[in-house]
Amino acid sequence: MSTRSRLASAAYSVTMGGPRIKEPQEEELRRAIGGRTVLVTGASAGIGRALALQCGRAGATVALVARREDALAELAEEIRAEGGTVSVHPCDLSDLEALDATAEEVLAAHGHVDVLVNNAARSIRRRVTDSFDRFHDVERTVQLNYLAPVRLMHRVLPGMLEAGDGHIINCLTLGVLATPPKFAAYLGSKAALDAYSRSVAAELVEEGIRVTSAYLPLVRTEMIAPTASYDGAPALTAEQAANMLASAMVDRPRRLAPPAGLLLDAARIVAPTSLLTTGRALQRRFASSH
Repeated sequence: MSTRSRLASAAYSVTMGGPRIKEPQEEELRRAIGGRTVLVTGASAGIGRALALQCGRAGATVALVARREDALAELAEEIRAEGGTVSVHPCDLSDLEALDATAEEVLAAHGHVDVLVNNAARSIRRRVTDSFDRFHDVERTVQLNYLAPVRLMHRVLPGMLEAGDGHIINCLTLGVLATPPKFAAYLGSKAALDAYSRSVAAELVEEGIRVTSAYLPLVRTEMIAPTASYDGAPALTAEQAANMLASAMVDRPRRLAPPAGLLLDAARIVAPTSLLTTGRALQRRFASSH
């Protein structure tokens, strides 16, 4: 059997378990983040919104960051109605000066950040051959998907180091491991954040800081809505994806991904021409099993 055939066979037979999709038990999540400050970016909708609600219910003080102030205010009221503690910080994170001001505001309000979830992102699907006069596609994705989370890490890490404890979750995509076509600008920015995250994780582990690279599968959110080819594709709900991130708050792993992630990474190197079919098969199996 050829290498390509073996990979395809493994793709169809692999059991999709891995990271917990079920919401962590309320008590274990409360032990992990109760009484702590959790900053969630991209909190106005989708995964960020669902995760912020979970954190509020678990007794965390939740700092909400996103562009849409009205949506953040609505979410804050929902969290307070359930007995949670929350603060609202509208910000366009692609504006690094505005990001700095927001970080100062959060730190002034809460003293420090215990858990940072870099969830805000921008996706662009476009063939590279259609992008030769659109270099701003690369600039915009790098600005929000890489520079902004790194800048925010720089703002909260001093407090974490002083406390000798802290957790950063950087939301990536399974596409970093699968590298599908037409997403070069988006995946390039996420791959940069991935490499940065893994290096920082190794550097600061002895200081009590944990950094999790979360390789999320396709999730049904506003971000994928413009891509018509995703309309019928299997995808997690925002709540299921938030459950993955909540489980990371409990377990604090370095990497969070479906087991298929390692297979996709191997396929990318060994049999790149079969990778797209393999990735689609694994995505269908993973989504249908949850």
